Amino acid sequence: MIKEYHNLTAREIAAGVKSRKFRAVEICRTALEKAFSAGKNLNAFITVTAELAQRQAEAIDARVISGEPVGPLAGVPVALKDNICLTGYPTTCASHILDGFTPPYDATCARRLCNAGAVIIGKTNMDEFAMGSSNENSYYGPCANPIREDLVPGGSSGGSAATVAARIAPLAYGSETGGSVRQPASFCGLCGLKPTYGGISRYGLVAFASSMDQIGPLARNTEDLALAYQTVCGRDEHDSTSVAFEHPDYLNLTSVERKFRFGLPMEFLGEGVDRDVKQNIETAIEQLRKRGHEIINISLPHSPLAIAVYYVIADAEASSNLARFDGVRYGLREEAEELEEMYRRTRSQGFGAEVKRRIMLGTYVLSAGYYDAYYYKAQQVRELIRRDFEQAFQKVDLLITPTAPTVAFSRGDKVSDPLAMYLSDIFTAPANLAGIPALSAPCGFTSEKLPVGLQFIGPPFGEAMLFQASYALEMILKENAVL
Repeated sequence: MIKEYHNLTAREIAAGVKSRKFRAVEICRTALEKAFSAGKNLNAFITVTAELAQRQAEAIDARVISGEPVGPLAGVPVALKDNICLTGYPTTCASHILDGFTPPYDATCARRLCNAGAVIIGKTNMDEFAMGSSNENSYYGPCANPIREDLVPGGSSGGSAATVAARIAPLAYGSETGGSVRQPASFCGLCGLKPTYGGISRYGLVAFASSMDQIGPLARNTEDLALAYQTVCGRDEHDSTSVAFEHPDYLNLTSVERKFRFGLPMEFLGEGVDRDVKQNIETAIEQLRKRGHEIINISLPHSPLAIAVYYVIADAEASSNLARFDGVRYGLREEAEELEEMYRRTRSQGFGAEVKRRIMLGTYVLSAGYYDAYYYKAQQVRELIRRDFEQAFQKVDLLITPTAPTVAFSRGDKVSDPLAMYLSDIFTAPANLAGIPALSAPCGFTSEKLPVGLQFIGPPFGEAMLFQASYALEMILKENAVL
């Protein structure tokens, strides 16, 4: 067993495997042991892919011994959210309705990871069909936060965040629709990226709201996050929404020093933000200012409407996307004499309460007589939100906001109040609506030693700037012994 494995970064593991300092099989064995122990205690995994991981690790070691080239993630344990397809293993989306479904193909993200030498150790717990902000909507039970197990890890990518925070794996991938990578990153003290829409292929990602869904990585530091993104980004012929953008070398650009003009939206630090969160954000901003970065107050006037717009559009798209789960083609089927009765029973038994709520809301806003008043109007306001960002980036390089208005809350606190739960995404949803990149980075701790996340938001395909800003903040916090 490699005792120091848990403290190694993804880059250090790959370098050690390539130099034969240690074997990928040793790293894999240690990661799987933690997945079956700590991962089980946290309920972070729905499926542990032990056989696949061991096979991949053995193949990496064989290539290293024979002198064959190996990828940038050689031997690095990686976990995937359970809405990302992986051949031969269940993809459940944490829903009863997908019982028994095993995809016959890999998501492009998974395939690129395997080609890069990554070792896939498991499929992580999540809110059912990625609908939630606390990971309490899973059919397989809630996931716990490794920092304090009575707290939620955030959602819907809570299992992926918990896996990295518990040091089971240095990298994990989740998915974003309204903040489901960044908010868990904030709650668990990690770095999390929501890429530009089209930056990472959605092929093999089970759809929630297609115009906003994006796969995003989580890591313990900025350099690993940049490496994780660089490995899977780029155009994919299987996904018509992926963009043929010439991606730079994000990893080498991460530590390039640059002075930024940061925009501080006045709408994001007002009422509703916890005092400790606000204090940590303001302290981080002041530290950046002292290092020569410029802070400019700006306004995003339509951002207060983002949550209402997001839940109209996302639920409308969800009601359409989830219509395919009918008991006919795959997954759960509740038997009945009539076809329509079979549909009704399957969906009634298969979907959880939150998914049903969103399907009904989405169907309502798309129905005759309400389409113009709700869905069409929401799309109009979405464009106004996008234009607000466009105008802001004519004045500044990046925006700074809190990632979430609170730190991780106790399990059960908001389950009975959907609106309070939805407001957890108030600072993250605008970037999804606009299709622009955003990154959550740790920026300090509350008096109760709970992590606070700071969000950098960038212009389309501004990921390199996000990594540079996150790295700069990381170095400041290390100098001040905060991290």
